[in-house]
Amino acid sequence: MSKCAVVGINWGDEGKGRMVDLIARDYDIVVRYQGGNNAGHTVVNEYGKFALHLIPSGIFSQGVVNVLGNGVVIDLEDLTREIQGLQKAGVPITPENFKISDRAVIVFPYHRALDGLEEQRLKDKKYGSTLRGIAPVYSDKYQKKTVMMGELLRPEYLKSHLETVLEWKNLTIRNVYGAEPYKLEDLLDWCTTYGSFLAPYICDVTKFMNQAAAAGKNIMFEAQLGALRDIDFGIYPYTSSSSSIAGYACVGAGMPGGRLDRVVGIVKAYSTCVGEGPFVCEWFGPEAEKLREAGGEYGASTGRPRRVGPIDMVATRYGCMIQGATEVALTKMDTISYMDEIPICTQYEVNGVATDDFPFPADMDGAKPIIKTMPGWKCDISGVRKYEDLPKEARDYVEYVEEQIGVHIRYVSVGAERDAIILR
Repeated sequence: MSKCAVVGINWGDEGKGRMVDLIARDYDIVVRYQGGNNAGHTVVNEYGKFALHLIPSGIFSQGVVNVLGNGVVIDLEDLTREIQGLQKAGVPITPENFKISDRAVIVFPYHRALDGLEEQRLKDKKYGSTLRGIAPVYSDKYQKKTVMMGELLRPEYLKSHLETVLEWKNLTIRNVYGAEPYKLEDLLDWCTTYGSFLAPYICDVTKFMNQAAAAGKNIMFEAQLGALRDIDFGIYPYTSSSSSIAGYACVGAGMPGGRLDRVVGIVKAYSTCVGEGPFVCEWFGPEAEKLREAGGEYGASTGRPRRVGPIDMVATRYGCMIQGATEVALTKMDTISYMDEIPICTQYEVNGVATDDFPFPADMDGAKPIIKTMPGWKCDISGVRKYEDLPKEARDYVEYVEEQIGVHIRYVSVGAERDAIILR
């Protein structure tokens, strides 16, 4: 039995979906353990190109069971559309290969509305929310004011519980933001419309996961976002509202007594960031636009242009430590093939002092990147499948990054397609 987490090392958008899609065939179960539909995992395979927001990226692999764990928050409407879109593309999704934890909590329309109202209130101090209701629903969860997926199977309990929750929620909607309160009957109709479609997939995932572990099944845990967006160890408050680190994987998947055997950390060959907050290596102007276009750097969920810059060794070393990475996949190496020289941020300058350490969030605004460059390879590497066939300059780059982070780079991705990978 193997238990493996696939996690982001930086700000997210590192290419976790393409790696899960690649290696899911070696696993029996792929489970999402945190987050919601606020980020997208892009996958390109024989079915086409997809941006998955809630469905685990193992859904394309035959015989693999895909699970949304108790740590996930679920927008019923968005998940229904996602399932129907995949089914229309010919992807089989049945209660046998897709399961939803009855303990996962529901993102209601008022959560989405509150997300937008709070960003409006913050104005130029906004956090860069995706406006999917993620922060409000996690906040409600820890105030014990949310509704779980299992309640959709218990209509009388749902009605009574939601009425109590909504009475409390409307106090904030009306009195803090001056917005229109929500009606119970409208939300119950919403639950019925989408909950009836999702009901066959809802089950006791904790029982399923623990039975699978006892039976020796190979389990993969798929994270959303990256270490720098983690609620505890990220660049607070510019973080997600859940724990995106590997240490939470077993808890959010419904098997809190489990232990990981392997943590695959995903690192992009350059840096990208969606949303607000410090981004020490950020490029601007034509230089940034050229890299953004070369990499197609637009958010899979929001469509927003990603902020871009050179690879950041300070942030990547920190992310590898926080995630407990046992190996790394370096993605999108092909994107930077156009560069004459490859820039690398090796240290930060904080208050006039060079440092290898990732700063406390309050100290990051004044941080400056210390950049070195390495020769580029200036040729198309997207067809390369053996490490020794890469240009020397590309191999030198991989090995320098590996030395800097202190974790073996096992995979080098040279394209979005499933087979565009080099195994070291």
